[in-house]
Amino acid sequence: MSVSLQKGQKVSLTKPGGGTLTRVKMGLGWDAAMKKGLFGKAKAQSIDLDASCLLFDANGGLVDSVWFRQLRSKDGSVLHTGDNRTGAGDGDDESINVDLPGVPGNVTQLVFTVNSFTGQDFTQIENAFCRLVDETTGQELARYDLSGGGPHTAQIMAKVARDGQGWSMTAIGVPATGRTFQQLLPTVAAHL
Repeated sequence: MSVSLQKGQKVSLTKPGGGTLTRVKMGLGWDAAMKKGLFGKAKAQSIDLDASCLLFDANGGLVDSVWFRQLRSKDGSVLHTGDNRTGAGDGDDESINVDLPGVPGNVTQLVFTVNSFTGQDFTQIENAFCRLVDETTGQELARYDLSGGGPHTAQIMAKVARDGQGWSMTAIGVPATGRTFQQLLPTVAAHL
């Protein structure tokens, strides 16, 4: 059973019936809004959204990053499945897989971001979402709707943090501006 998250809502990542999750996937999906062309004819556009996962320590220091230019964390616990430059296709357009037991002990938070590398803002993006999936069962655990366009080019999507012996996910959903995760770091820092 999936939980539809609202901005700021937190959900435990403990499996139903007990136990903790071991492998999760953060999926990002989107569609480009149709653009009015010559003589009012609608035309498809390509929008390159990029998902990133930023690994932070307890002091808020950036330990590692996974994004389209570095598809695997240094320790191998986080893997980006590749860059989708158009949003074409149904379902997850970009995915980041996380082996939670493999995440180094000094990493306390994983922050997932999305940014428009091509610079279009969210008024030109439709059906955007991020979701967390239990990779061992394929069950969707949580979904956060990123639509509701605005003049921003990025969003801080969600945070997965150590929570006692397990992990929890918090929907952040804060608009930001930037074409890469590096430009988002000041905004991310406020949510650690």
